[in-house]
Amino acid sequence: MGKDKNAAEDAVYDARALGGGKMLALGFQHMFAMFGATVLVPALTGLSVSVTLLFAGIGTLLFHMLTKWKVPAFLGSSFAFLGGYAAIAPILEDGSASPLLPYACFGVACAGLVYLVLAGLFKAFGVRKVMRFFPPIVTGPIIISIGLNLSSTAIASCNASWGVALVAIVVVIVCNIWGKGMIRIIPILMGVIASYAVGAMFNQTDFSAVSQAAWIGPPVDWGKSVFGLFTGGEVDKTLLLTAAITIVPISLATIVEHIGDICAISSTCGQNFVEDPGLHRTLTGDGLATSLAALFGAPANTTYGENTGVLALSRVYDPRVVRIAAVLAIIFSFCPKFSAVISAMPAATMGGVSLILYGMISAVGVRNVVENQVDFTKSRNVIIAALILVLAIGINYSPSGAITFGAVSLSGLAVASIVGIAANAILPGKDYEFGRPEQGASSVNFKV
Repeated sequence: MGKDKNAAEDAVYDARALGGGKMLALGFQHMFAMFGATVLVPALTGLSVSVTLLFAGIGTLLFHMLTKWKVPAFLGSSFAFLGGYAAIAPILEDGSASPLLPYACFGVACAGLVYLVLAGLFKAFGVRKVMRFFPPIVTGPIIISIGLNLSSTAIASCNASWGVALVAIVVVIVCNIWGKGMIRIIPILMGVIASYAVGAMFNQTDFSAVSQAAWIGPPVDWGKSVFGLFTGGEVDKTLLLTAAITIVPISLATIVEHIGDICAISSTCGQNFVEDPGLHRTLTGDGLATSLAALFGAPANTTYGENTGVLALSRVYDPRVVRIAAVLAIIFSFCPKFSAVISAMPAATMGGVSLILYGMISAVGVRNVVENQVDFTKSRNVIIAALILVLAIGINYSPSGAITFGAVSLSGLAVASIVGIAANAILPGKDYEFGRPEQGASSVNFKV
């Protein structure tokens, strides 16, 4: 297997050549990129921010170990399960966390095990047979939809102060296009620092919580964990079953999203991670990380598009820098003061950075389709792409934001993924064969 020539040009695959200091800066950049979205999920569900950071780091390291240390992916909080948390353990009227959160976490832990089932199918039948259901005409529009669905959150954050957001956007662009040396490969970190400073100058930040926060504190919140549920007294078995039935189906959508993310990372890095280390390994890593996090009261984990955007901008594809970010997340999960500093960051700062990163995700999806030379003169391909894009984006921005089937609520991306896979399987004219050189292995033209 070889590397894509375009991706390999000026790219860094071994960050050790840059030196320890630069690697540490790159690690901080990846941590800052994931931080805003990762801590937003516990804020919306009532889970602990510190526990979330801890198991984002642990989950990422577990994922890297299971994928033979090859895939530069960071695992952060998944937004896909928010509907499941809301159905089982909605935030109380006074804004406090629901006492039923451990039941929702149990459902998420069960959902993580579904990844292992599909990983077994990949291992048993081979990646080529299973990937026939995930051709570029399916994964490309899904990747595009991931970025576009997230775009509204970036704009909403920018609306807090477009001036502060523009500082982040301009600094990121200038550093990435005209920057020299290290500045060019840490544009996100530079954008965050510059925009944060400007926001502080113009009173866009509130540091009151920073002074009150302790320097060191335990991250574990036992009362919100599944372990705490089973050791804390009588368990409602009916509610356990309800949580599992409600939340497990969401994993079908997140699994497709995972495959799209791995294809996006493969495309960005010019390396075929779908075959080596293989989707059976990446799915196992993601699933176990999700179940482990849920058992201890953290949100479900997922491969993070924000960090894929960082890879695309920095062109440093060494997984070591992502593992540095994971270790930093674990360290800072024990520091409430650091969490307070990050929480005080102007919303517009993360908005400006996210605006570029989310756009990069969609751009990778477009590249996925273009480089695989998907033929849009064929009606079947037009129909599949149209269904995925309209369902994913339309449902996401509809008043309800989801489609409900009884107790199960599916996001637009979930519905679009299921419909896209089904349409590709049913409609005549399938000619995609995974690994055929002229089509590429998954998302770029690899040598296999």
